[in-house]
Amino acid sequence: MNAHGSHTAPPPSAPTTPAAPPAGAAGTWRLGDHTVNRLGFGAMRLPSRVALQPGLPSRDRESAIRVLRTAVDLGVNHIDTAAFYFSPLRSANELINTALAPYPDELLIVTKVGPGREPGGRWVPWARPEQLRGQVEENLRQLGRDHLDVVNLRVNGETEIAEHFGALADLRRDGLIRHLGLSNVNPDHLAQAEPIAPVVCVQNRYGLAERDPARDGMLRLCAERGIAFVPFYAIAGEGRERGAAPDGQGSDPAQAPLREIAGAHGATPAQIRLAWTLHQGPHVLAIPGTGDPAHLAENVAAAAIRLGPEELARLGATPPPVTPTNPATPD
Repeated sequence: MNAHGSHTAPPPSAPTTPAAPPAGAAGTWRLGDHTVNRLGFGAMRLPSRVALQPGLPSRDRESAIRVLRTAVDLGVNHIDTAAFYFSPLRSANELINTALAPYPDELLIVTKVGPGREPGGRWVPWARPEQLRGQVEENLRQLGRDHLDVVNLRVNGETEIAEHFGALADLRRDGLIRHLGLSNVNPDHLAQAEPIAPVVCVQNRYGLAERDPARDGMLRLCAERGIAFVPFYAIAGEGRERGAAPDGQGSDPAQAPLREIAGAHGATPAQIRLAWTLHQGPHVLAIPGTGDPAHLAENVAAAAIRLGPEELARLGATPPPVTPTNPATPD
């Protein structure tokens, strides 16, 4: 109270800066026309609990829609999908359309073409160049879009891709696609594609359990080119996607550092794997997928985990030798 017995008003509080959304805790990268948080979302596991396996039960529709909306609420603004991500009753693209349309301006949706599946789930041969327009139009229809933000040409072991990438470049000139990327490729594929049209991202198998010199080299090459590197199977390899036991369980001595580091951070081994992935360079964008809300929150929280040099060394990290520049597209 002051001398006259009245209460003194508290001083005005300083303005606060809004907290960054959880998915933004690992920073951002310019991908095509969008600045995206480096922790994104992969839609492969939305239609069913085990990805891309014919005849398995579909995931609950409302749960899948809730996961997508929650992901966006948590700051996810980069979603990876494909028309061939479907189960007998669910399509990832149509779930995304139902959950998120009309789409927020800041949301980037990346699709891929090349592979295809029959309605029953059986894989069909890799698309011919003239078939890619139909695959692009299928994605447009399912997503309810008049253009696709980014389309990756997914390669399935083929060596020559120039004709296919050229067909996608034609669709880009027609306005159906804004930007192009590659998936499951090597340096020779990238060398074939870059003279045809800019490559904004490379989506390849990579992770703590999915490393070898060739994969490490591709990550570094993308850094040198200023290309986003987007790993798939970044958490625990292909086995987890096919229903294997959760990561970090068991007594394998090779897993001991992972379990110990996870314990020190109060995290799960899967979260440490994601954090390790994000530590491999500012151009690395993680897209872990799930259809479970609790697992989604766990994945997004991994963006805030900071691993020290000694922890990275125990996990076997080798930092890229270059500091990547952001893509040329300006803000």
